[in-house]
Amino acid sequence: MRIARFSTDDGMSFGVVEEDTVAAIAAHPFGDLTFTGQRFPLADVRLLAPILPSKVIAIGKNYAAHAEEMGGEPPDEPMLFSKPSTAVIGPGEAVTYPQKLSERVDYEGELAVVIGRMCREVPASRATDVILGYTCANDVTARDLQAKDGQWTRAKGFDTFCPLGPWIETEVAPADLAISTTVNGEVRQDARTSHLLHGVPALVEYVSQVMTLLPGDVILTGTPAGVGPLEIGDEVTVTIENIGSLTNRVIARD
Repeated sequence: MRIARFSTDDGMSFGVVEEDTVAAIAAHPFGDLTFTGQRFPLADVRLLAPILPSKVIAIGKNYAAHAEEMGGEPPDEPMLFSKPSTAVIGPGEAVTYPQKLSERVDYEGELAVVIGRMCREVPASRATDVILGYTCANDVTARDLQAKDGQWTRAKGFDTFCPLGPWIETEVAPADLAISTTVNGEVRQDARTSHLLHGVPALVEYVSQVMTLLPGDVILTGTPAGVGPLEIGDEVTVTIENIGSLTNRVIARD
């Protein structure tokens, strides 16, 4: 099932995407779904970020080849950092390049986990019980500021630096999915989630030992090798097998 968040002339709703239509649901997508009876052609709605999380927890250097290209060894344990909820945007929205502050902004295509219920200290064996589904993400990063600051909050935290979408896929197994990133149609990243050093169940266990996770919270699982710079005017697309594609254009920040 594909759960989307979308807008029409009448406002914002959650809905279930079925081929070329979206069936609206009442309230939120957590728990049992109640359909309103409204149905819209998918082409006539605007897809938004599928969820507005209270927090985005991301994992650094979770593919060995990416750790190597960044000049380091993979960490023994998952490396956690966070992105503010204000960084989240949806498919088709613009990533704004803060050219007054940064001279190097990179794409990082990732599989995102969306939490479905409040939880803490979840054992890996029960991780699927607390997951609503999965979506595509782009962990946009001001690479020069990441190096300059020695910690990652500013580099990862700019408004628009966390595109999510196009929807939440609830019926996909995350262990071995193809993931790719293209810039202006050119493939820059091409890997599989089976290359993750710490898989989804282990990440849910690790993160939930640290903090309580709320419905809608997002865990970014890490990016594969091939990260690189974006320029103003570029179009970047993250595609994950059996989930979909997330496309955003880069514009100058005012």
